[in-house]
Amino acid sequence: MRHSSHIRLFVCSIVVLQVLGCMRVQAANKLTRRSGHPYLTYSDANIKKLKERITKEPSIAEAWEKMLAQAKRMIESSDREGGRRDRSGNNELLCLAYRMTSDKRFGERVKQSLFTHKFGGRSTSMLMRRNPPWHAGLDSGEKCHSFGIAYDTVYDLLTSKERKELAVRLAEEGILPVLNDWVLGGERIHALDTMGHNWWSAIVFGAGIGAMAIMDEDPRAQGWVERVGAADAEWLSYAGSNLDNKPANFDRNGGFYESVNYAGFAIRTHLPFRLAWRDAFVTPLPESPVLGKIADFFMHTCYPRSGGPHLSLDFGDSSITASGSRVIPLLWSLGYRNPGSLWYLSQFHRGSDSGLMRGSPRELLYAPTDKELAVIEALPDLPRSKIFPDMGWVALRSSWEEDATLLGIKSGYTWNHAHADTGSFLLYHYGKYLLIDSGKSGYSTPEYDDYYRQSIAHNVVTFNGKAENPEDTYFGSKFHGTVSHLIDAGDLRYVLADATGPTSDTFIRNYRSFLWIGDVILVIDDVKTFEPGQFEWLLHYNGEGKRSGKDFNITQDDASVIVRPLFPMPFPDAGLPTDYPECMRLEERIGLKDHDQNTKMPYAAFLPTELMRRTKFVTAIIPVQDGDWEPPKIERLQTVDMIGLRITQHGQVT
Repeated sequence: MRHSSHIRLFVCSIVVLQVLGCMRVQAANKLTRRSGHPYLTYSDANIKKLKERITKEPSIAEAWEKMLAQAKRMIESSDREGGRRDRSGNNELLCLAYRMTSDKRFGERVKQSLFTHKFGGRSTSMLMRRNPPWHAGLDSGEKCHSFGIAYDTVYDLLTSKERKELAVRLAEEGILPVLNDWVLGGERIHALDTMGHNWWSAIVFGAGIGAMAIMDEDPRAQGWVERVGAADAEWLSYAGSNLDNKPANFDRNGGFYESVNYAGFAIRTHLPFRLAWRDAFVTPLPESPVLGKIADFFMHTCYPRSGGPHLSLDFGDSSITASGSRVIPLLWSLGYRNPGSLWYLSQFHRGSDSGLMRGSPRELLYAPTDKELAVIEALPDLPRSKIFPDMGWVALRSSWEEDATLLGIKSGYTWNHAHADTGSFLLYHYGKYLLIDSGKSGYSTPEYDDYYRQSIAHNVVTFNGKAENPEDTYFGSKFHGTVSHLIDAGDLRYVLADATGPTSDTFIRNYRSFLWIGDVILVIDDVKTFEPGQFEWLLHYNGEGKRSGKDFNITQDDASVIVRPLFPMPFPDAGLPTDYPECMRLEERIGLKDHDQNTKMPYAAFLPTELMRRTKFVTAIIPVQDGDWEPPKIERLQTVDMIGLRITQHGQVT
């Protein structure tokens, strides 16, 4: 009886979802297609549009000629080897070549691959061992997607019997294992949090595209398409789960909480469904305010640099090279033409032989026009400060010029691909990634969970070696971190990161303020615990880290940053550490290199010598500038009742 309220809540949740699903399906009525096969990616309308562009845009013509030559080489190579090298992954290029040339050699190769296509795989067989078993792996959606597009493209080359045979395979081996695991309620009960991560997008929407392709052969397919169509809005507006400590998928400003990397993955596996729906059906899917803001997230988390493609904020299971470069063209094609989007794309494809985002068949179909590319702005018209308050990210930059200074802050959720890094920060300066996140390793390595996802791998304050509960990466934190009070007053900016919630088993107060004044970034930590102990201010970095007097200097090539602890005490300015027992201590710790758990990586820890339960760390981060620049003069101010600073720079005193 003690669980009766939870049972009632669970049952009510199921009923609500079922009712909403039924209402959406009924409202959709019968889907009206624009044409017969092919009506998905390589439809008559899309091919006609591409042929017209080839006659008017030299860059499109050049890219198409290269793709056609590659498709011919694939056919010739396959012929020499008796077809042994046929792979379904080649189908996109062969599909485009067939539809553009009507040369049946390309279509027959695609048809041949359909009969050898395998829907299962190693990942699926591993998931089958779960209790209850999962029948669809992470690549199951893509397999349905690619099969469905190929089936639709070469539909005219298939006999009636072949169409039925292949449709049955797609439905039974591809679509139903996905939908039964993740959407439909006949074989598995779905709770409210089913769609709270990138898996849902990657798997379900691919199955939806597969279902679109076989609507003529399988009477169940329209219902599947309608259900996934309703789920489009559900996934975009998923609001999180209180019972499971899961966040909403999307921030109100368009961010995706799992990292830049998984934002790119989740959204680029979702948007092809919307494109397929647009190409196939007369009635459009409902618009979502989130879609118009996703490009903002990728732009504000990017770091333009002169030495190569731009970098990105590296929080969570991401990498500095992760991006939304494969997402923006899809948004552009769908009509979400955010100002600055083409500037963002240009950061990845300078000097590319194939032009801007024209390296694959779909990119060629959906690429911006030469006319649109001709007016790419030199710099985006975007604010220098951006907050994503629901997911707890902030990006502050000195300018949008290449090689400027970018400060990234995270104080939000911990779960799954989002690490236990509440209150952490990153710094990019002069084209280099100087103050870093430790990154990640392969998910199967013990170091991934023992080190990379835990607090010690991030730029946070720990107490007796602890910050967040290590279990949070699996179960989340009931009280998530927050960012708030963003102020951008030109030469003075401020934001508060509150990390108290996720660290509340150790900290009573864990507030981290960032105050950027001119050339100085102040990190102000107000921390309090339940009993006296050892606080440590952790700093992970790239390049060489070396103490010089009161400063810890970090240098990588021609980029450097000064890190200067000011309170509770500075480093000793001279002599031996034993001569100044009251001063801050510097200790070198050993961590692990990003994406390489077998390589050791030093990082720094700043330690007050006194054991205490409450203190304030005030630390200055000073990105070193070129030319005749002089470092700001920073003076400590202290009385019985207050601590403070006087900063003199550029002829001004703050």
